Amino acid sequence: MRQPGRAERLVAAHSRDGATCLWCARPLDGRTPATTDHVIPKVRGGPSWLENEVAACRRCNGARGHRGAVDWLEECERRGWTPDVDRLARVLDDLAAAIDERGGQRRARPHLDGQRRRLAKRRRAAA
Repeated sequence: MRQPGRAERLVAAHSRDGATCLWCARPLDGRTPATTDHVIPKVRGGPSWLENEVAACRRCNGARGHRGAVDWLEECERRGWTPDVDRLARVLDDLAAAIDERGGQRRARPHLDGQRRRLAKRRRAAA
């Protein structure tokens, strides 16, 4: 199965997620260009699949580096930004389903499972 290229994945993530940065909610328009951000960083085994990528602004993508998604989510909230927690949960769940379907991703699975547990715990505590 052919995976779309980076530019195609960015367009798909942008249309799937809307025209705002997942992390800071800035509009992704001509003044704030969109980049693809790997929810599970590649250095932790995250694949370059659409299910693992979200549209984010360059500032957030660069500042996040290789931090885990929940760590960066907490940092964004500390900075007074309004990250889209529901979108992050959906992307993590979609990635888990894609890995279950396609297999592999031995390195990404433990990190993904940990991020999903931490996010679920945060959401329960907030409710």
